[in-house]
Amino acid sequence: MTDQTKIALPATSRRRFLQGAGATSLGLVVGFHWAPRNAMAQAAAAPTMMNAFIRIAPDNTVTVLSKHLEMGQGVYTGLATIVAEELDADWAQIRAEGAPADAKLYNNLAFGPVQGTGGSTAIANSWDQLRKAGATARALLVAAAAEQWKVPAAEITVNKGVVSHKSGKKASFGQLAANAATMTPPAEVQLKDPAKFQYIGKSVARLDSRAKSTGTAQFTIDVKLPGMLTALLQRAPLFGATVKSFDATKAKAVPGVVDVVQISNGVAVLAKNFWAAKLGREALAIEWDETNAEKRGTEQILAEYKELAKKPGLPARKEGNIEEAFAKAAKVIEATYDFPYLAHAPMEPLDCVVTYDANGAEIWAGDQFQTIDQMNAARVLGLKPEQVKINTLFAGGSFGRRANTVSDYIVEGAEIAKAIEGRAPVKLIWTREDDIQGGRYRPMYHHALKAGIDAQGNIVAWQHRIVGQSIIAGTPFEPVMVKDGIDHTSVEGAANLPYAIPNMSVELHTTKTGVPVLWWRSVGSTHTAFATEVFLDEIAAETKQDPVALRRKLLTRHPRHLGVLNLAAEKAGWGKPLAKGRLRGVAVHESFNSFVAEVAEVVLQPDGGWKVDRVVAAVDCGTPINPNIIRAQVESGIGFGLSATIKPGLSMKDGRIEQSNFHDYEVLRIHEMPKVEVHIVPSKEKPTGIGEPGTPPVAPAVANALMAGTKQVFRALPLPEAVKSA
Repeated sequence: MTDQTKIALPATSRRRFLQGAGATSLGLVVGFHWAPRNAMAQAAAAPTMMNAFIRIAPDNTVTVLSKHLEMGQGVYTGLATIVAEELDADWAQIRAEGAPADAKLYNNLAFGPVQGTGGSTAIANSWDQLRKAGATARALLVAAAAEQWKVPAAEITVNKGVVSHKSGKKASFGQLAANAATMTPPAEVQLKDPAKFQYIGKSVARLDSRAKSTGTAQFTIDVKLPGMLTALLQRAPLFGATVKSFDATKAKAVPGVVDVVQISNGVAVLAKNFWAAKLGREALAIEWDETNAEKRGTEQILAEYKELAKKPGLPARKEGNIEEAFAKAAKVIEATYDFPYLAHAPMEPLDCVVTYDANGAEIWAGDQFQTIDQMNAARVLGLKPEQVKINTLFAGGSFGRRANTVSDYIVEGAEIAKAIEGRAPVKLIWTREDDIQGGRYRPMYHHALKAGIDAQGNIVAWQHRIVGQSIIAGTPFEPVMVKDGIDHTSVEGAANLPYAIPNMSVELHTTKTGVPVLWWRSVGSTHTAFATEVFLDEIAAETKQDPVALRRKLLTRHPRHLGVLNLAAEKAGWGKPLAKGRLRGVAVHESFNSFVAEVAEVVLQPDGGWKVDRVVAAVDCGTPINPNIIRAQVESGIGFGLSATIKPGLSMKDGRIEQSNFHDYEVLRIHEMPKVEVHIVPSKEKPTGIGEPGTPPVAPAVANALMAGTKQVFRALPLPEAVKSA
């Protein structure tokens, strides 16, 4: 980041923050960048890099460089906790900030040679790596002290950031770091016994809370560079349409508008501020070529999906003899389930800042896919990837939106900067309307399920057909994630269904439309969990079995599924009578190697309306790093999932998305949020993801509660606003 980068923050606010944060609180570097240029930081000596992830300053602060984007999920705190534990640091000295874009040092080990955040992989892929980084840095500090004090390293102890010897000698990390970094790291290090953990498993304070609470945290929207222009892009109203011609005369007449340029995705207006850019964009006259545009509506597309589901698809899973099992079944149950397109709608819309010249480019963004974005920006700018520097800032939410393989918002910013020949820094801003009406979406899906039941009420056959678009096809991930025509993300949660059913078939029809699609928080499990868990409750009702008892019988070979199911049922009081008008439903699902069961309690209103009043969740995500963050993420996932449960999704008419902002693409309001209890299963397994697994079970649990109390079936999302009592 250049020395000129700063937040537009009043001097008094900066002083209040510095006085409150100090050198031993959340401090001067927690993901925002003006602080290192204050007088205190300038006077301090340069910090020491102990390894790629740990930097120790002379003032004894320890900064953990996070290769993962902090977008509200608490990853800065979680990753820093792992380092602090093995380093035996004092939590008060710990800081965190985004690592540079460098796949050689900071690749996501779950993705391969790619730096990026997604799939709830941040903690899981960093666990061993950061434990070793922390333990190695600790060993070097001890070695430096041993050399300086002329004592055996085995006699030295480290506790809360202080290196000590029984002789009374003591030193801080900051005093030892420079010498420690010159020593040869040990080939192997001894990791801490989990029984001695001081931070892991405890709820230490989040590192980003103070900055976000005081307004000093830097998001892309806050970045201001000298001479910077704000750009808004007019994109086509139909997916696949292109610019045929345009007239910028009226746009250029708007006060504050500096330039108008055409790029691959549309026409950009550059101005001295956002409002001028917006007015200039509204004044554009553009003629669109709609020859190759998508012109169907969602009803027409869904009708085509339903016809496809009547035919066999490509096999994603096949066990036993499904045809024979259905032929011998005493009863066959069938159901279909429908899911709309969904937008991500993060609170901070897409944005980036780009500077560019012949020697290179620099980008500021809440960047979720650093390696992909670096490569795509370099391609459009005619540079090498290493010539594109990316500064990863906080992101105001993402839910998958900022991680797309074409790097849409990054590429647009780069193209605009190139179009004006780098004359000024460019801040590209997508309005929320831009993203909801012309962004990328969770695909629309149709599911058709059929089950064969024997005379004793056992499920002997299970057929599941899924129809929808592939998120992965045509992306760099296709060779790995699409096998034999099956996009793993379309069938996850269905092809790996844990229930003990002897004859099972899961099939996929992959469709093509002009609507751009993308992973959405919990990806395929957003629809597979609903279809499978609601269908299972329909079977339970048809065979007069208790839904929890049926699941227990089918999960005997899956102890972690069974563990969360039993815990959630116990804590929710499953089987105990409920007050009149209160209904209860359950769902259990595995996603991203974590296991979650949720019991939803729904209250019926006299007018037929209903409200989710309570959700009890049980979570097994391996070794819990920070219980408070786990609870927060499960609560967040439940709220996010409830939005898709009770609020309408996106609809399209004649190729145009009909919704535009939060007034007609609603999200859950705080007064609609139920009481949530989160119970964490103690575990010694390696940690797994928690940012997404809380989302899938909530919709089926709610639907199952309504079904149990009303004797109706609910086979589409969103659920109806009113229901009839049984």
